[in-house]
Amino acid sequence: MRVERITYENFRNHPVSAFEPTEGINLIHGPNGSGKTSILEGIHYCALTRGFVSAADSDSLHFSSEYFLLNGTFIDGAGHTAAVKISYSEAREKQITVNNSELTTFSSHVGTIPCITFSPPEIVIVNGAPAERRRFLDNAISQTDRRYLEDLMSYRRVLSQRNAQLQLLAEKRSVDDGMLSIWTDTLARLAASIVRKRMIVTAALFSCFSEIFSRLKLDEIPLITYRSAFLDIGPDPSEEMLYNRYLQKFSDIQRAEILRGQTMAGPHRDDLVFMINGREIKKFASQGQMRTFLICLKLAQQRFFFETLGERPVCLLDDIFSELDSSRIADIFSILETCGQAVITSADKHQYPHMTPFRIESLKLKG
Repeated sequence: MRVERITYENFRNHPVSAFEPTEGINLIHGPNGSGKTSILEGIHYCALTRGFVSAADSDSLHFSSEYFLLNGTFIDGAGHTAAVKISYSEAREKQITVNNSELTTFSSHVGTIPCITFSPPEIVIVNGAPAERRRFLDNAISQTDRRYLEDLMSYRRVLSQRNAQLQLLAEKRSVDDGMLSIWTDTLARLAASIVRKRMIVTAALFSCFSEIFSRLKLDEIPLITYRSAFLDIGPDPSEEMLYNRYLQKFSDIQRAEILRGQTMAGPHRDDLVFMINGREIKKFASQGQMRTFLICLKLAQQRFFFETLGERPVCLLDDIFSELDSSRIADIFSILETCGQAVITSADKHQYPHMTPFRIESLKLKG
């Protein structure tokens, strides 16, 4: 998958801009605050229906503008074209059309244009709360597995309903008439499906990660594992086994859950564990180790997408080279050469044989 062309109108600090990247490595360079990251975010909007800098669409409006408009054309490996148009205004909210058909549910578009990002704030995936790592894993799987995305959305709805029932029981405003058992059974089914898929993908992602890590000639021994409520289920439990274990778990903790008014076990409480040399990275690693680990993780995600989908994702890499020495940059460039289309931002104009540079000022047009 690659971006053929994308135009921006009233999007962040781009009144009118256009970008036509090459099929390989593209570098957008210019001073900080000039709109380099916004170019990447517009592509991310077209791929995943939202930005990666801010969750609020209104934050992407250019100063006092009443609307923004993005028009992107993407081409996959088979030559099929996807024309994506995204418009937003406070009056009409967000509207998305793909090949002139308006989307009624934005989630139906996820996976159509596989896309990965790297940005410095994403270091929280490595050193932040478990929710950040779950979000990373859910995003990776959702772009490659439609059933997983549907199960995840269903799980969140059922979890909300079950928590509401637990809250009623906690406040003694309801006598359990069997509703808790119904929500529990449904939640256990969905939890089993989600956790099994997460475990499978974690193993596949770690396989890709190990190869990338070794190519960067790093001396440490990495490990990525999935941490669930069950420590004794082995590396490849069946969905039925997980379902039964969740039913037993919910039975064992039901009294505590009613007292707290919330669901205390499930994939919404799990974690992805990153280790180097047998020690958890978020507790012991340096900032440089964490940043390198995150870069490897993103490159591993790219490899996983290609192996799963047979399609190379668009790679959006924001300020990836800061704090890296020249030899590490050269190693990363050699990996990116095999990754299909990549769009990189940097304050400096790096020199590399197989890269096309763009000055940010050259993308901005007169309105």
